[in-house]
Amino acid sequence: MADVNVAVIYYSATGTIATVADSIADTARKAGAEVRLRRVAELAPDSAIDSNPAWRANIDATADIPEAEAADMEWADAVIFGSPTRFGNITSQLKQFLDRLGPLWLEGKLADKVYTGFTSSATTHGGQETTLLALYNTIHHFGGILVTPGYTDPSKFIDGNPYGTSHVAGQGDIPVGEQTLTAARVQTQRVVRFTRALKTGLAAGT
Repeated sequence: MADVNVAVIYYSATGTIATVADSIADTARKAGAEVRLRRVAELAPDSAIDSNPAWRANIDATADIPEAEAADMEWADAVIFGSPTRFGNITSQLKQFLDRLGPLWLEGKLADKVYTGFTSSATTHGGQETTLLALYNTIHHFGGILVTPGYTDPSKFIDGNPYGTSHVAGQGDIPVGEQTLTAARVQTQRVVRFTRALKTGLAAGT
């Protein structure tokens, strides 16, 4: 089997996305991939963070996870991005990380990789699909290869999102449960499988 490098790069305020990211990273490792779990830099001031105890708690709990760098993108064969929805779009924190990848993009070093995404929102629907579609606009500019879950597994007819894993978190009072974790496993296993096949085929010149 070809070695596969998977970067899981996410932003999480109060911990929902961080929990899903952990599950995705674990699944990718179990599928035989080398994994880098990375969080993007926080942009909010301490005054905003301290106004929400769950936000501060997540900052403290994930302090040992390295911040994402452009080098992680270059290293990866597949990148799995995570972001809660902000008015139907990704967070400014993740967007800033993406916007700073211009030098790699100019060198063509973001092309021909596999990409996919996951998200969460406070309410059912709540911009989940538009957030993933907005993220995927960037992937098209990269020249990336989208691998989404689609309806390729019976579980997808339960969670109902073919664009990627999504979770309804309420006001932080709805924990990540088995439905979301199952969706994350299905999506991640599919990403690793297709990335391995793509890398093997390219190495063979086919």
